[in-house]
Amino acid sequence: MLSGEPRNPEELLAELREAQGNGLLTGETFAMIEGAIRVTEMVVGDVMVPRAQMVTIDIDDDLPAILDTVIESGHSRFPVHGEDKDEVLGILLAKDLLRRGQDGVLDPGSSPGQGLRALLRRAVMIPESMRLNVLLAEFRRSRNHMAVVVDEYGGVAGLVTIEDVLEEIVGEIDDEHDDAVPPKLIVAQTDGSWLVDALTPIEDFNEQFGTAFSDEEYDTVGGLVTAEIGHLPDPGEAATMGDYSFDVTHADDRRVLQFRVRKAAAE
Repeated sequence: MLSGEPRNPEELLAELREAQGNGLLTGETFAMIEGAIRVTEMVVGDVMVPRAQMVTIDIDDDLPAILDTVIESGHSRFPVHGEDKDEVLGILLAKDLLRRGQDGVLDPGSSPGQGLRALLRRAVMIPESMRLNVLLAEFRRSRNHMAVVVDEYGGVAGLVTIEDVLEEIVGEIDDEHDDAVPPKLIVAQTDGSWLVDALTPIEDFNEQFGTAFSDEEYDTVGGLVTAEIGHLPDPGEAATMGDYSFDVTHADDRRVLQFRVRKAAAE
């Protein structure tokens, strides 16, 4: 008790937050460490894609219908079910479908389900209560990227991918299908202020506002302001740097998300 060493995750995070405040850790590094610790306390049910939002393929779908599903969704893996969606027969990989379709195994004139079963890979079934760190270890061991989540009655509750787990550690991972148009990082407001995304590169901020903040140590405005405040800030906290004030408008338990930037009032 007198050693001063952390005895639980909360005390460990408090020490790491202090290290961040002292400049030993960047905000991004602290966020990833915190995410890795939190993952050990979360279960699959916290991050899974619920059943209603799953994109699945019926074993009796013909090839044009399957291709439409693959193209429209932009996914690379699909649970394939029988007559009932609780009857998961396997996982179809888009690359397997394209490869075998090119070889003529599947063709538009074939009967429903013909040849499709041969392409299916084994579906990994896991309970909602499985811890995310255990699931991540299982993904690495089995080289699977998707698992079907079942409830206590054996019915399909949803699905989870390795990306869902990794996003809890490193934050959102966008791909080419997420947002075709990148969001604006700096948006002017009618009251003369600006809403600035925390991921705005410092170089872009300097160009927009005519400032000269250094980007040698931090790449983003979020990292710069977090370092100035000295800890991971909560909404409502603020910092003044140069001629501008930065008020935190949005933040989660891992990083700051957005600032309201104003011209600092003259003393």
